[in-house]
Amino acid sequence: MQDQDHFDVIIVGGGPVGLTLALALTQAARGIRVALVDRRPLTVPRDNRASAIAAGVRRVFEALGVWPAMLAEAQPISAMRITDSGEGDISRPLFLSFDGDLAPGEAFAHMVPNRVSTSALMEALGDAASIIAPAQVTGYAVTGDLAALSLAGGRVLRAPLLVAADGSQSALRGMAGIGVTGHDYGQTGLVTTIAHALPHDGVAYEHFRPAGPFASLPLPGNRSSLVWTERSDAAGHCLDLDPVALAAEIEAVMGATLGAVTVEEKLMGFPLRLQIARSFIAPRLALVGDAAHVVHPIAGQGLNLGLKDVAALAEVVIEAVRLGLDHGSDDVLEHYQSWRRLDTAGMAAMTDGLNRLFSNDVAPVRALRDFGLGLVDRAGPVKSALIRTAAGVSSGGPRLLSGLPL
Repeated sequence: MQDQDHFDVIIVGGGPVGLTLALALTQAARGIRVALVDRRPLTVPRDNRASAIAAGVRRVFEALGVWPAMLAEAQPISAMRITDSGEGDISRPLFLSFDGDLAPGEAFAHMVPNRVSTSALMEALGDAASIIAPAQVTGYAVTGDLAALSLAGGRVLRAPLLVAADGSQSALRGMAGIGVTGHDYGQTGLVTTIAHALPHDGVAYEHFRPAGPFASLPLPGNRSSLVWTERSDAAGHCLDLDPVALAAEIEAVMGATLGAVTVEEKLMGFPLRLQIARSFIAPRLALVGDAAHVVHPIAGQGLNLGLKDVAALAEVVIEAVRLGLDHGSDDVLEHYQSWRRLDTAGMAAMTDGLNRLFSNDVAPVRALRDFGLGLVDRAGPVKSALIRTAAGVSSGGPRLLSGLPL
């Protein structure tokens, strides 16, 4: 008789990263025992917020068979317009634009409502994994070839591999003694959903302002997801505005781009910081998603980085399982870490550099960066390379990122 508290892999965190990993493992290895643990009941979110899914990550969902369910309510991003504005500027000249598909018929990103992606993942996973939620994690220990996960109430789960997908304040990361490096940006990310009078035509707009980027990302219909970076000392004012005053503030920033605006949801704010775990692994433990890294939202890469982690970790684990090797061993986890550290560091450096370059109103710096944007806008090969990088398309990476099954 099989021990009901003994698993092959235990994933802590039931967000999109944890769900995708559970689905990838259970689809690739028949009979693998996966537990998914979360401190909240595992349900589909009721909010209308959405996430940008880059083309490379979309291929992960295609390989797992869940993309058709997401695509039904997704909005492809067909173009991007970038402007640079100083304090008090009335006009917002266009300095850089990206148009067209990554390949014929393939958008470089899609906006997918969070409730849609979560619902598709949960339905596809079904009962292939053991859902243990709500459950509070109280401890983590390693004895021999097993990790033990203690839960409030005294239950102890065991597996050769434990995965922390429990967010930027990861309890498991702390229990493993893994520190983080980074810094606070002194900025707050403000997020809401807006309706607008004019159609967006699938175009995403990013207005670079001294306080930080202000982006509107297209959703189905005349609606957009707003990701607004503001100085932390000024963000409280925005959060206190009533819906009518907030809409007026948004229109003042966007100009006539999308016409009259209506705010559909309460504005939410969260502090922005760069945070990278000093190690992505510990004995019998792998960190994925925000538990491993948090980057500035300037390029919309946070969730995409986490799903790239999933593609890499799932591949090394399944490869070890098929070869009859210990899939939670140091060698397997080191392979995962080496695959992900460089890409993560590169994306962290890029987003950090972009934020520093654009979040100021120093006239000489503005002149230089606008000149540089103009050069990039006229250099076709450079623009194509930037699009492919943002879309997460590369060769030689994990199979799932190429749309191939494990």
